[in-house]
This record gives sequence, C-alpha cells and structure tokens, in this order.
Amino acid sequence: QVQLVESGGGLVQAGGSLRLSCAASGSIFSINAMGWYRRAPGKQRELVAAITRGGNTNYADSVKGRFTISRDNAKNTVYLQMNSLKPDDTAVYYCNADQVVLTTLYHYWGQGTQVTVSS
Repeated sequence: QVQLVESGGGLVQAGGSLRLSCAASGSIFSINAMGWYRRAPGKQRELVAAITRGGNTNYADSVKGRFTISRDNAKNTVYLQMNSLKPDDTAVYYCNADQVVLTTLYHYWGQGTQVTVSS
C-alpha cells in the first residue's frame, strides 16, 4: 500500500501562484509515474500533469506554460508549481501514483486539496 498526502492548496486571486506537494509513503518501491489530476464542480476528473521516475513530463493543454510538475525521488515527493492561475483552475486537485508489482499495475490517490482562484 502507498499513502499519498497532499498539501499546498488554498485561495488565491487570478494571476497568482500556488505550489502543491504530494508525499508518498508506505510500500513505495516500484512507483513509476506520479501526477496531478483535478475535478472541477460539475466536471469529470482530468489529468493536469504527470511525471515519470526518469523525469519525462506530460501536461494538459490548458496548463502548458503555466504549471510545472517536478519530482524529488529521494523524498518520494511530487510538486506542482502553478503560476498565472485562472478561475477555471478552481478544482479539487488529487495526487496520483502508479506502482507496478510483478505484473499488476496499482493506482493510488491522495485525499485531494482544494484550489480556489478568485477573479
């Protein structure tokens, strides 16, 4: 089992910045990709950004150039730096980790952290 604990959400004005953190603990071996998803009110959960253990990244088109995902493998922590925030970024942000054990892929989720961007 892997536990993910997020922090760093909050209320910010449009144009502002926030930094989310997600620390993994437990059986953290073989964790490959980690990432951030979000769910806005009335919408489906969507991928925001992901990063592999080797540092390859993937971003949603809506956040490219504004958000940066990074990872500290030694601390088993993934970060999401969010700049130039917009009201449309308001959502609950969830940390995700993918782990392969033998041939089985496991998905783990954090409890979510609220990000609210006021106009």
